Formats: sequence, C-alpha cells, structure tokens
Amino acid sequence: MIARAFWTVAAGRGEIREEVLGPVAEGMVRLRAVASGISRGTESLVFAGRVPESQFAVMGAPLMGGAFPFPVKYGYSAVGVDGAGQRFFVLHPHQDLFDAPAGMCIPVPDAVPSARAVLAANMETAVNIAWDAAPLAGERMMVVGAGVVGLVTASLLARIPGAVVTVVDIDPARAALAAALGCRFALPGDAPLEQELIVHASASEAGLRTALSCAAFEGRIVEASWFGDKTTALPLGEAFHVRRLRIISTQVGSVATAMRGRRTYGQRLALALDLLADAAYDALLEPPTRFEDLPAAMPLLLAGGLCHVVSYGDG
Repeated sequence: MIARAFWTVAAGRGEIREEVLGPVAEGMVRLRAVASGISRGTESLVFAGRVPESQFAVMGAPLMGGAFPFPVKYGYSAVGVDGAGQRFFVLHPHQDLFDAPAGMCIPVPDAVPSARAVLAANMETAVNIAWDAAPLAGERMMVVGAGVVGLVTASLLARIPGAVVTVVDIDPARAALAAALGCRFALPGDAPLEQELIVHASASEAGLRTALSCAAFEGRIVEASWFGDKTTALPLGEAFHVRRLRIISTQVGSVATAMRGRRTYGQRLALALDLLADAAYDALLEPPTRFEDLPAAMPLLLAGGLCHVVSYGDG
C-alpha cells in the first residue's frame, strides 16, 4: 500500500513523499489518519533546522523518519482509525496511512472528538509539568506564556483546591482563553508578585525574567520551554539568592520523578486523553488545514497561534 507523509527537506521547506507499506508486521497496527496536530514550539525548531546537534538523540520523536537536520519526517500528535473503526492516538508524524506498535496505540475515549484528541501530546506534557511542579493547595500560581502548553498546564493547576492561577502573556486576546479554563490573566507589566509556583512556557528570555521577578521567597520556577540552539541571559544576581529561588527543568521525554515507576508512558498518555473530555479545550483548536496543503501552509502555520489541526480526506 502507498502512504504519504510530510517531510521537512531543508530549512523552511517541506514536501509530501510517498512510501510503500508492506504487510502488517506482528505486533503492529495499521491506521488510517483522521487528524494530526502541529506542535508549534518543537516543530518550528525542527522545520527551521534549529535542533542543536548535541540534542539530536534527545529530540528524536518515537516514530519519526529520516534524521536531523534534514530530511526528517517529524511530528507526534496523530489520531488514526484501524480496520475495525477503533480510534487511537499515536505519537506519529503527519502521514495519511501508517503502522505503529500496538503498545503505542492509545484508545481515544468516546467522549473526546478526534480533533480535540490531537491535544493529547500537549496535555501529556502538561501532566508531566504538573507532576514535576508538585502544586500545593492554596498556592499562588502563575503560568508565563499562553501558548497551548501554557494554557493546558494552567487549566490543570486551576483544579488544585484553593489555587489562584494567573496566566501572563503579551497578547491580551489570550485573556478570554485563560478565563474559559478557570484562570486569571495579566499582561507582563501587570503580573502579580509573590507567586509561589511559576511555570514558564513562553520560550523567551523576557518571559523567564518575568518569572524570576514575580517569584515569592523560596518560589519554584518550573522551566517548561525549550530554547533549541538559543542562549539566554538571566539576572541571577539581584534577589535570586536572597529569595532562595529554584529553577526546575521539566521535559516530557521522561516520566516525572514523582510518578516514575508508578506510571508508564502509556498510562500517562491515557490520562491525558481522559482529561481532554472537557469541551473547554476546543477553544485551543484552530480550523483545520488539509494534509495535501501542508508544504505550502506549514511556514505560516508555525508562525504563531494555538493548536492547528491537520485533516485527512473524509476523516
């Protein structure tokens, strides 16, 4: 069978390539894609060729094709249907027909539409951030950066009893999204002080500086951004030591320490899909783009916005 996949072949340039699928191997499942999601933060770095050579192994998606920097078939938010009509979420690149290990095919709950299910990779990241952050009831919390990961993380923190969660972003239009997810909103200049837990998800030096300036005594700053090959300059003099601040890294490639040995990767992803039963997350989805149009559309889609959905045929 002939499958088609989106490949990044040079900095800022992609194309759709065909590949032949042989008989389905033992332990594999063949899926017809229904939808996939574009993860702007990571995929923009891959598309621009900005993955540092030192991170080639770490940044490899589970089922990607090719190799960094180019050509590479990259992505990890696909929803597909098997021959029996069962929907699965798979960490697979943008491709209309593909085989995946059965253990990596996580059933999509009936309560979660396929388009919303592409948020599972973002929700899985948010779950891991929350596990690393270890939020406490009644804490003052702030999330800097109202992209998809930031907003989904804020929505989880807002479920902590007594928590007051403020989303900080340079775009005032994100205020309505924050409110829909149970959070307050502030522009950077109005960000509240004395925040005990801060998640930084803006992937900008300015955002991390805001986090440092707003942290309370012994505040925890969880760094959820990935800067690729960029370096950042931070004011680690000033009050950083006096206030005994902590900067904690988090990354979805490993199950957070608090749950390691208690939850597998599959169980973490299944939890993420269950959490997406809330229709409020539909506000994070943008209108779909046809898979066939990705080569021309990808540069614009990666320029900004929320979660963009890729549609496949009649799916």
